[in-house]
Amino acid sequence: MPASTVRAIDIHAHYIPPAYLEELERAGYPPETVYSNAEPGNAGQPGRRTHMLRERAFVDLDLRIAAMDAQGVAVHALSVPPPYVFARDGALLSRLARAYNNAASEAHRAYPERLVGLATLPVHDPSAAIVELERAARLPGIRGVSLGTRFADRELSDRAYFPLYARIAALKLPVFLHYAPLCVIGHEERLADYHLVNLIGNTTETAVAAGHLIFGGVLDAFPDLEICLPHSGGTFPILIGRFDRGHATRPECSHLPHPPSHYLRRFTYDTVCHSTKVMAFLLDLVGADRIALGSDYCFDMGYERPLELVEGMENLTDADRKAILGGNAARLLGI
Repeated sequence: MPASTVRAIDIHAHYIPPAYLEELERAGYPPETVYSNAEPGNAGQPGRRTHMLRERAFVDLDLRIAAMDAQGVAVHALSVPPPYVFARDGALLSRLARAYNNAASEAHRAYPERLVGLATLPVHDPSAAIVELERAARLPGIRGVSLGTRFADRELSDRAYFPLYARIAALKLPVFLHYAPLCVIGHEERLADYHLVNLIGNTTETAVAAGHLIFGGVLDAFPDLEICLPHSGGTFPILIGRFDRGHATRPECSHLPHPPSHYLRRFTYDTVCHSTKVMAFLLDLVGADRIALGSDYCFDMGYERPLELVEGMENLTDADRKAILGGNAARLLGI
């Protein structure tokens, strides 16, 4: 089935709008700033910012649309790399969330057929997160929520956030779960070399988050909550046998009404795994209806041609390929 016959929807596409960067500049670039317009070391604590934002495609919508056209992608679901590192400054986090959500809605209004937004929330405070959720959900083009693998210094299983999950589910907004910067296991020490903080850290953070959502009772408490895992679920899918073994043998894990593998299909997984063999494993594990196209636009660890992996899967039916390329994301996002 030619890609041209499919409305391809990329559920994992990052956007860092100018208004967001302007808020950081006004705040003087706190030491935890990850992406900025400042040269590293020029503001805040020297050496702590990991990237100057040199790739204008993150910011420039015209460049993005041109790249989407070249890739054969019809729609981007825009998400910001989570700003939770600023959680010690709740006022800044709230301003960043408002700035991003407003900008994502404005991007949708500029390109209503091409761009939708996933709202970011000031998760330093569950109540503040709900207030911004309610506001952002009314903005044109906001079709989901992007959360990190942790809420600042609290895990996703923290019951203080159950009211937030309840509102997200009631609003029928899917959650795109992305790793929270500087919360990655071993970031400062063992994963500092060879880009292991990304190769291993990001994917392991996803498994930790999935574990908290399952064993912490979130998925049982909110059966309508839709959650999409990036990087094809990271290390979570390959660990599901160990999760089940823990449920069967460990008292800390035995409280679940079902084995953890029962919850595999509560998640949707993007295609950012860079391996047809891994994708074949995931397809066998969860089915084509639980996988959605992703690119990690426009990081170097993402796809330059996101459709290629799916188009190269020989054993997919046309219906399954169409679902992965766009149908599943369209259902999740309500577009």
